[in-house]
Amino acid sequence: MKKDSRRKATIYDLSVLSGSSASTVSAVLNGTWRKRRIKESTAELIRGLAQKHQYTANQQARGLRSSRSGLIGLMLPVYDNRYFSSMAQTFEAHVRQRGQWPIVVSSSRDPDEERQMAESLISYSIDQLFICGATDPDGVHDVCEAAGLKHINIDLPGTKVHSVISDNYEGGRVLTEAIIRQFPPDDPLKPEELFLFGGRNDHASRERVRGFKDVKRELLGSDFEASIQATGYSPNTARAAFESFFDRNGRLPRALFINSSINFEGLLRFMSAHPTETFADLVVGCFDYDPFGSFLPFPVLMMRQDVEGMITKAFELIEQPNAPPVVHLLRPQLVQPRTALPGPLDGLKDVT
Repeated sequence: MKKDSRRKATIYDLSVLSGSSASTVSAVLNGTWRKRRIKESTAELIRGLAQKHQYTANQQARGLRSSRSGLIGLMLPVYDNRYFSSMAQTFEAHVRQRGQWPIVVSSSRDPDEERQMAESLISYSIDQLFICGATDPDGVHDVCEAAGLKHINIDLPGTKVHSVISDNYEGGRVLTEAIIRQFPPDDPLKPEELFLFGGRNDHASRERVRGFKDVKRELLGSDFEASIQATGYSPNTARAAFESFFDRNGRLPRALFINSSINFEGLLRFMSAHPTETFADLVVGCFDYDPFGSFLPFPVLMMRQDVEGMITKAFELIEQPNAPPVVHLLRPQLVQPRTALPGPLDGLKDVT
């Protein structure tokens, strides 16, 4: 490990250096390694690395499980879209209703940042952690388990603790069918006229793509691999993909399935550089909800994920005794074009 004078080694750093799990490192450092039948040579290696890299146990975190602070943490990948901001707003309301205090942080979809953020939250003696949209939820689980911290996954599933997520496959099917039904029988959509843009190789994207492909085959008769344009979640990468498609074909597809509102932002950035008539006959479906989509000049169908339901279910599950991990699916809601639904921000009180 490259020595960094700005911070001391963490349990995760020692885990990487020693080749042992975070829970093994924690057991060595807190003196319970013999009960777990960890080899003495492993314990000596970890203790040596801890001394070499200036690991210091956080005494506040060490006493975490013996008292409750009333602090509940939520880790988001990003703040700046409607879905995750609604998640934070809803989470904070639930926490305050329970007489506790919320702490909300973001990790920028960086697995190293996720683990380090979890350790930082543990150092503040949080009582529970809600892990939302993590790139590596099982890595965060290892950190939480080592500290004895209750935790649960939301939005993207892990394999080691309960997860509460959208039914992305069924939502993908519903959205794809709704896009196809927007076209009249006398001018039906063809398979080569419907494309999916956005997302990457994560569970949500894979399930949405699976639903998209199944419905295309059922309703349009066929599908082809090139109809999937995985751009990641960057708006600029999505914009570049739309530019590239437009340059090759002289137009966009008649219909678009956009994987998230962040990718939708990429489409709007692309559109800003082209005349409005270029998109006169375009139909868009977005697997995310933002009321601004209701006011665009072309039809926009959106899938509103059940944020309230996910948070409610996650609070219910996190209080239950340990059990084999289960993925709980909540069906998202199809929002028709020209429809702006009420949301948590409607409850804000204006001060004049």
